[in-house]
Amino acid sequence: MSFFKKLKDRMFRSSSKLDEGLEALVATGSDDTPRAAPEPAADLGRPGLLGRLIGQPDAPRRVLDDAMLEELEDLLIQADMGVETALKVTANLAEGRMGRKVSSAEIKGALAAEIARIMAPVARPMPLYAKRPQVVLVVGVNGAGKTTTIGKLASQFRAAGKSVIIAAGDTFRAAAVEQLQVWGERAGVPVMTAPEGSDPASLAYDALTRAQAEGIDLLMIDTAGRLQNRADLMEELAKIVRVIRKKDPDAPHNTLLVLDATTGQNALKQVETFRAMADVTGLVMTKLDGTARGGVLVALADRFGLPIHAIGVGEQIDDLQPFEPEEFAAALVGGGDVA
Repeated sequence: MSFFKKLKDRMFRSSSKLDEGLEALVATGSDDTPRAAPEPAADLGRPGLLGRLIGQPDAPRRVLDDAMLEELEDLLIQADMGVETALKVTANLAEGRMGRKVSSAEIKGALAAEIARIMAPVARPMPLYAKRPQVVLVVGVNGAGKTTTIGKLASQFRAAGKSVIIAAGDTFRAAAVEQLQVWGERAGVPVMTAPEGSDPASLAYDALTRAQAEGIDLLMIDTAGRLQNRADLMEELAKIVRVIRKKDPDAPHNTLLVLDATTGQNALKQVETFRAMADVTGLVMTKLDGTARGGVLVALADRFGLPIHAIGVGEQIDDLQPFEPEEFAAALVGGGDVA
């Protein structure tokens, strides 16, 4: 099964699916009177994946007016896109289309094209540098899938021929350390640990020392995510950065923020919080196979413009993949036939 098909099949399991809502949106108030020929569709995006979103010419159609736009805005807000982004998307979609009769497939195509346009600038894999070791600091709240993401990325980098070391820097959670050790064994990647409750900065320093000595390509450092102790966490992250910069003034070279899609709009607050604590360079969105409606990813791209390196839709190693804006947009609106 392709990753895109998994994305479509698993992404939205709530009853308020966006694609069903779009179908109902057009059906409500559609004009079914006979007509010689349908009005030509507006620019719905280029051929290919998004082109397959266009439906049959005799499909029910509805005039795109202010009332329909308001209903569309509500649907997008329910899909976790947020008010600001939903208003922007519908305004762009309405341009050149107001007063026209449109089908649900045409709306889906136009909507997918607009979402893909917003997402395209942020769809960038995590950069890999020639410098060794490349230090990757991974941050996020507990339960976001941070530990699993580190394991999957480490395994994928290892499979690509890169040497990797993981530092289990969330020293306050034994379960996180154990989970990383399982992934390390699975991927053939060493995991450095420290006694429970010990100083994460000291472990990070030791791990960087080892990575430098052994000529390792990537050092991935897990961190705690106890936002209820925000001041303590901020100091802990700042200390890790200060300590590893004694060994490498440019470290960390990447700071990845892992977000749980099921938290919805709260993900935006987490980005604001962690950007204040650390120089976040990119995002990974997990758990799109849960009850998430996915629109929050569009809001994140629209508001922050941070690179989205990968998205996850399951627990298997191949369920974390580089972010593809067109595939995501098609899955979000419920269109496209995927083999």
